[in-house]
Amino acid sequence: MEEISRAVSGVAAGHAVYGPEVARRMRAFFTAGSGVAAKPFPELSEREREVLDLMARGLANPVIARRPFLSEKTVRNRVSSIFAKLGVADRGEAIVMAREAGLGAANGSLRTGS
Repeated sequence: MEEISRAVSGVAAGHAVYGPEVARRMRAFFTAGSGVAAKPFPELSEREREVLDLMARGLANPVIARRPFLSEKTVRNRVSSIFAKLGVADRGEAIVMAREAGLGAANGSLRTGS
């Protein structure tokens, strides 16, 4: 509700309000010829981007938590933060966005275990 209120206030003040997908496309457009590769989802921290990449590879939270310095609770917290920052409702939406941005394809295979 707070987000809607901010958006309405912003529009009333003459500001433009864009969803995360439109903002991503605009960033991609404006950085396309710059010679500098823009990192996808700059609103995410490095660790959140890493978790999103692992999600896009098909890994479940317990498997992601086997990475050094991550507990399962930390992974759950990061996933929740990713959903909020990307404006998505569930894991499937986040994975689609990640894959469209080129994440999750490092080895071309999906791994759900080990």
